[in-house]
Amino acid sequence: MADQTSTLRIGLVLPDVMGTYGDGGNALILRQRARMRGIDAEIVQITLDDPVPESLDVYTLGGAEDYAQRLATRHLLRYPGLQKAAAKGAPVLAICAAIQVLGHWYETSAGERVEGISMLDLTTTPQTTRSIGELVTSPTLAGLTQQLTGFENHRGGTILGADSVPLARVDSGHGNRAGDRADGAVTGSVIGTYLHGPVLARNPELADHLLSRAMGGATLAPLDLPEIDQLRRERIAAAKR
Repeated sequence: MADQTSTLRIGLVLPDVMGTYGDGGNALILRQRARMRGIDAEIVQITLDDPVPESLDVYTLGGAEDYAQRLATRHLLRYPGLQKAAAKGAPVLAICAAIQVLGHWYETSAGERVEGISMLDLTTTPQTTRSIGELVTSPTLAGLTQQLTGFENHRGGTILGADSVPLARVDSGHGNRAGDRADGAVTGSVIGTYLHGPVLARNPELADHLLSRAMGGATLAPLDLPEIDQLRRERIAAAKR
């Protein structure tokens, strides 16, 4: 893990196939919020041409369509650096389809069952209707106190097993599955959510939670960014309309 004097290495995992809805922006947010505190940080892009290193400090994965999910799953099984890093405590942020890849298995819209990499205790099957629109949740993860906001756009219905807990309780929108009133999954240092946005641009508290964990629990100096507070107020208000 990085400290205040070393370079924070942020893994952007498979942006060539898991980059829907601008989720690669989460890595940019982590880098920028670190640099604004005087912490050197760099983004390491890991594509289908690269093995996944287990030596990075924090990892992010984004959304994707069915075929891209299959490509990502095969790559992560072939190069299990992500699994090894998480086992050592490195934080991992998985968005939308990445939750499904990190689960035990998921079914495609065509009914094909694809084995996942079992970093999260969950399974996903298609819902009858698509969950799409603004999503607002209240986090249940220790250390988070502010509502989480984002945009959900998925047909997958995710069910958690006993070894994963939800990231948050749904206040507005659907989350993991229509009717369940829960969003995301947490197992150890792995956090998943259906929030796009990018989620870390809209939820700086979650970004700083990941940064702190990547730096061994370091206390981070607060950042005074009133424009981000204004964005949060606008997005929460929009979801309530």
